[in-house]
Amino acid sequence: MKRTNVIALLVLGAILGLLFNLGPGTTRDFQAKVYQLIAPLLTGGSGIAKQVTQVRSGLKSLEELEKDNNGLKVENRELRATNQALRDTEHEVNRLRHALQYKERSVFKLVPAEILARDASTWWHTATINRGKEDKIDNDMPVITDEGLVGKTTTASQNISIVLLVSDENCKVAASVEGTREQGIVQGERVTTGVTPVLNLNFLSKQANLQPGQKVYTSGVGGVFPSGLLIGTVKSFRVRELDGQAQLTPAVDLSRLEDVFVVTGMTKGR
Repeated sequence: MKRTNVIALLVLGAILGLLFNLGPGTTRDFQAKVYQLIAPLLTGGSGIAKQVTQVRSGLKSLEELEKDNNGLKVENRELRATNQALRDTEHEVNRLRHALQYKERSVFKLVPAEILARDASTWWHTATINRGKEDKIDNDMPVITDEGLVGKTTTASQNISIVLLVSDENCKVAASVEGTREQGIVQGERVTTGVTPVLNLNFLSKQANLQPGQKVYTSGVGGVFPSGLLIGTVKSFRVRELDGQAQLTPAVDLSRLEDVFVVTGMTKGR
């Protein structure tokens, strides 16, 4: 047996012998001192256990918070989508109501139509609508919105038609300027894709001196476009060698066409 083990046994035997020889009171005092010595260890162990429990609880709370946060994010996205859908529906209802009101008070016989397609290469020149000969649509019929002139039909098939926009250089419209006796021809400009076109009012007198904001309407000359349709407003005026020319801002935002009307005639009594 190792020497250290022998010494440990002797010390243990001595302690046991001492305990047996001590009286009850002395034994309790000895036990109290032993407990006092090991109390910090017991207290420390209990504190560590509490801290571990708190950490676990904290981790659980973080997981729950993250789960709740993810749920709120999903709900927020759904609410945004629903809100956008409601706004789109409201816009559609208001647009259709406005169009219906315009049709009811218009002096023209109108056939409502939707823009079906527009080609990027001919964006400012033509558009395709979902009405044709089955809807009594023919060539050279004015196309308008409640804001003003859009153009005219050029090719009508059974169910669709091509519209030549007023911004195309081949669409020529006889026009007159409000508050004056000036008349001329409105013609579009050929522009590159992405450039918003302007309309030119040609063959004015050199003394016309038109001012920005003056309105220009169809004059009715030529038989295609009835008089009184708003074409645009004067943007600028200049004197050329032989005549005066005004640049116009189109009355209709041709970049955002959705619904249009084809003018098929005048209402009864007009």
